[in-house]
Amino acid sequence: MTIEKTMCLYDQDAYATDFDGKVLSCEEVTYNDAICYQVILDQTLFFPEQGGQSPDKGHINGIEVLDVQIKDDIITHTVAAQLEVGETVHGVIDWKHRFSNMQQHSGEHIFSGIVHKRFGYENVGFHLSDQTVSMDFNGALTGEDIRTVEYEVNKAISENIEICVTFPTNEELANLEYRSKIEIEGQVRIVTVPGYDVCACCAPHVRRTGEIGMLKVMSVQNHRGGVRVTMLCGFRALEAFREKSAIVDELTGFLTTGQDKLVETVKKMKSANQTLSSQLAQANQTLLLQKLESIPETQEDVVMFENGINTKVLRNVINNLMEKHSGFCAIFVGDDENGYNYIVGSKNKDCKELAAKMKELFSAKGGGNSQMIQGSVSASEAELVNIFS
Repeated sequence: MTIEKTMCLYDQDAYATDFDGKVLSCEEVTYNDAICYQVILDQTLFFPEQGGQSPDKGHINGIEVLDVQIKDDIITHTVAAQLEVGETVHGVIDWKHRFSNMQQHSGEHIFSGIVHKRFGYENVGFHLSDQTVSMDFNGALTGEDIRTVEYEVNKAISENIEICVTFPTNEELANLEYRSKIEIEGQVRIVTVPGYDVCACCAPHVRRTGEIGMLKVMSVQNHRGGVRVTMLCGFRALEAFREKSAIVDELTGFLTTGQDKLVETVKKMKSANQTLSSQLAQANQTLLLQKLESIPETQEDVVMFENGINTKVLRNVINNLMEKHSGFCAIFVGDDENGYNYIVGSKNKDCKELAAKMKELFSAKGGGNSQMIQGSVSASEAELVNIFS
């Protein structure tokens, strides 16, 4: 059978949740190391993965839909059980998942449209998964720029503007200014948020901006000469706020301070911790130097196991030991349970040979030269002592 095109029911009604379709083909495939089936229907409500957006979820005849893809206008559903070619099946999409994606995507359009109007930047990358939503812009945006755009998006949401989906003719399209990341062949679908954005898009959107709920920028980072903005809309934004609020509540309770004093309290704790760490390092260094004095200069190899010694102190101690001892001078910092960081030096023996031995025996990590090596290793103190005998 020649299959030319799948009828996309989500184009007709993004709010429909169930449909009937005829099975045109069903082929056995391997998906995530399991035997599954790729099913093509004459029509479907399932939006496939495309345009940077994850596919719809749901069931067909009670069988979970694992993936939905599109190629050459033909939509393929991956399911866990076989369906009979020619039978009419009933599909139900996961509305909570669909609506969440609609909130995110509609919010992204308004954000990108405002950025384009204000700064002339293009959205050159969009990713909408079940966890994150990100937009890549080909120009720099300051923190104040981001806050301004975020405010304008939420203003547009509060205005509850109707979002229009149209399929203009070629003549209409020629006179229309719209955003598009790619060259589109065939019929172009235009999503318009009056006053804010006009963009070519294949995905389902909410009917009115008020349904987006809200938009919150979560992070901004430099990316390929521009910026990557991560944001959340609607119920995802609400859930993110709940999570952050729970963390703040736990911290304020643990530190017995108010939310307005939380940052100041943490800064004070960090400063006090740095002071104590410095004092502890100094005390450990003093104790370590006292231990060195008790080591006979006639001893060839010196192997020590310590805790709480920083790398700078270790190097100084190893250099000191190498002046007095002709063999390997090694210090391992850590314990048998969590492993050790180490520095080994020698004026007369090849440290790289020792490194190769530790790598062979314990899969040790690290590097260096014949005079000094450093790295990490997971082994017991007894096992490490034995390699020097």
